[in-house]
Amino acid sequence: MSLHELNTFAGVTAEPDVATHGFVFNHTMLRVKDATAALDFYTRVLGFSLVEKRDFQEAEFSLYFLALVDKAQIPADKAERTLWMKSIPGILELTHNHGTENDPAFAYHNGNTDPRGFGHICISVPDVVAACERFESLGVPFQKRLADGRMNSLAFVKDPDGYWVEIIQPAPL
Repeated sequence: MSLHELNTFAGVTAEPDVATHGFVFNHTMLRVKDATAALDFYTRVLGFSLVEKRDFQEAEFSLYFLALVDKAQIPADKAERTLWMKSIPGILELTHNHGTENDPAFAYHNGNTDPRGFGHICISVPDVVAACERFESLGVPFQKRLADGRMNSLAFVKDPDGYWVEIIQPAPL
């Protein structure tokens, strides 16, 4: 579909209202059972940087905000960092309810089993083949490898909670 066709997709899309200029899709939140396992996966395996942590002791939960940025970009000043974090796209918020990590029967619904709902998040990498080889060597579970199915230019890995993470590259394979 051409850009013109996309922009005139009758009844489905509209010209964004001028009042929405400056809106930023800022973050997506995932609930995680074990904050340590989730943080290891998203930082060490996928390369996110922890930008901010907020603890709510009385309510027994913590929030972890991560971004795929160089740590040098993250402002050191807390107020400046909060402003910066709320103005950039692509933040991942992990919510950990304290104690869930100690319950072997506890699990969040990953959205990809019935009833289906949430599907996945997506990470774009410079070289999808090299990234998948690295994930394989790290023992990351795959939902779909590059060679599986018809779409051989993308893969899906699973985080510690079973959420799917699509892995793509900008350029064709």
